Amino acid sequence: MNHTPHASLMDEVYRHQRKIYDATRKYYLLGRDRLIDEMDPSPNARILEIACGTGRNLDLIDQRYPGRRLYGFDISSQMLETARAKLGNRAYLAQGDACAFEARTLFGTAEFDHIIMSYSLSMIPNWQVAIAEALRHLAPGGMLHLVDFGDQARLPIGFKSVLRAWLRKFHVSPRDDLDAVLQDLTAGRPLDMRHDYLFRNYAQIARIRAA
Repeated sequence: MNHTPHASLMDEVYRHQRKIYDATRKYYLLGRDRLIDEMDPSPNARILEIACGTGRNLDLIDQRYPGRRLYGFDISSQMLETARAKLGNRAYLAQGDACAFEARTLFGTAEFDHIIMSYSLSMIPNWQVAIAEALRHLAPGGMLHLVDFGDQARLPIGFKSVLRAWLRKFHVSPRDDLDAVLQDLTAGRPLDMRHDYLFRNYAQIARIRAA
């Protein structure tokens, strides 16, 4: 793929962070394990993670649901280096852009039974386009699983401003209007959408099932 400005930025952000990413993020990327627990994929399910990062989620999915066909891509070659070392031949990995990808070209398959986007929307500038691209690659009856930062509305006063000032250092922008965007994207289409907040709105989780 072309090395876009965003790809270069992500490589710069994660060139060194990838080495400690999993150890540090487990304390504040909340809701990822709940997303995985709720998947319940069939034995022959095809599972894609968009912006798979270090491969942490795919690794856990393989442990929780062994034998499924796993796929992942990321815009950062640095993150993919870590993911390949972690996953070996347990997953098909490629470099790709969440906002413009053709899964058949990357993996030889165009549709997936489960697609995951875990704490990636807050780092993708054109995140609405990324969701639309994910929905385009859902198989009939497939499900898109989303988890990311929430609006922190039910947490103590001042928590939100401190958290977001810190997140900006890593080019992270929580998507407070995710629920509204998902309602617009799914309105009038054969899609069933559910959105919930977790941990007093610290995080948000959503599931969209295709008919």
